[in-house]
This record gives sequence, C-alpha cells and structure tokens, in this order.
Amino acid sequence: MLKIYHNPRCRKSREALELLKNKKLDYQIHYYLENRLTSNELKSIIEKIKLNPSDIVRKNEKDWKAIPNRNNLTENEILRILVSNPKLIERPIVTSEKLGVLARPLENLVQFLDIN
Repeated sequence: MLKIYHNPRCRKSREALELLKNKKLDYQIHYYLENRLTSNELKSIIEKIKLNPSDIVRKNEKDWKAIPNRNNLTENEILRILVSNPKLIERPIVTSEKLGVLARPLENLVQFLDIN
C-alpha cells in the first residue's frame, strides 16, 4: 500500500493524489500538517526516499529564511526543525513499504510507480 504525505492546498500534492486515483492504486493519505510526523517517522520517510533532511526543505519559505545560521545546520538539526514546522517539508512525498519518492516534479512519481 502506498502512502502520500499530502497538503491539499498544494497544487503539486493535489496532482500527485490525482495520479494515484487515476491509476486506481491502493493508498492512504497522511495529512502531515494536521497529523504531525514524529522524528522517527520523518527519519523513516527520508531513508525511504534516499535523501537528507536538507534535501526536503522548502527553502523559499519565509519561516526557513527566518532561521539564523540555517546554512550551517546539521542534518539532525534540520530534521528537528522539519518535525516542529512541517510546512517546511517539501511535498508531496509518496512511500511504499520499503521505498519512496519526493514527487516533485510529478515525473518522479510516474517513474517510481513504474518500478513498484
């Protein structure tokens, strides 16, 4: 079963969800802004998508730009920031049991679905 970490206000996230619906795949929706991820959950997701916390930060967000020394943070510090401020997490993310993908651009999701 797939899981999409979804923000319904995000166009890219809605497009990814629509793709899953159109392919008639089994999936769960996790509204990560309302149901915040724990540090362990986010670590697991990051491991599945084979990226670092710094790779999934929405760097143009005002809240990110307001963080002093943001360019000198460790990956663990960034992880803690993402857990406490989930709107900074790039979206959408889609995971399966063992793998995942940052579905931005949407072509990433298309390729991911082709191999899963």
